[in-house]
Amino acid sequence: MKKIFLLVSALALVSVSGCGSKNVKTAEDSAARARAEKIGEQNLQADNIVVADDNIPILPGMEEDKIIEAAEPEANIRAGVFDASDGLAPLYFAFDKYELTDDAQRAARSNALQLKSFKKDDVLVEGHCDDRGTIEYNIALGQKRAKSVRDYYVGLGITAEKITTISYGKEKPVCSEQTDECWQKNRRAETKIRG
Repeated sequence: MKKIFLLVSALALVSVSGCGSKNVKTAEDSAARARAEKIGEQNLQADNIVVADDNIPILPGMEEDKIIEAAEPEANIRAGVFDASDGLAPLYFAFDKYELTDDAQRAARSNALQLKSFKKDDVLVEGHCDDRGTIEYNIALGQKRAKSVRDYYVGLGITAEKITTISYGKEKPVCSEQTDECWQKNRRAETKIRG
């Protein structure tokens, strides 16, 4: 919201200063700014994304006080390549959810045992979504999925500083058919090890 206001303000100043007259705010400028802010609010609401004061997207059904901020720093994702490991299973999510199901928790516990054997390796958790919804919504949802897996691993004793997260949203599907079975395969979190 603040970004939209600043953008509209900057555009208003440029347009007023460019016409050769004094910088005078008019009722028209105020009305245009109010319309732009309203349009920005409607766009966020249409995408079902609300942005908290600290610019963290809040998904539908998620209350602001339930956002978990990890106190521990994440590993550096830019230093090397992360690869899949045969022993690390993908974790699957319900539609529009980022909470781990019972099956996902079982797979995460199995993954954690494997991760403990990689004592010096950094871990990347990738969040993925199916192709329904906007790009922005799926990036936010994928990040929440990756973070919930990271938090679960940390709860199982994996060192927080070794684990980093990334969201690919709907950009890296494993299946491209428009079926429930295919969408389920794409709603996942993958765990990878630095190669």
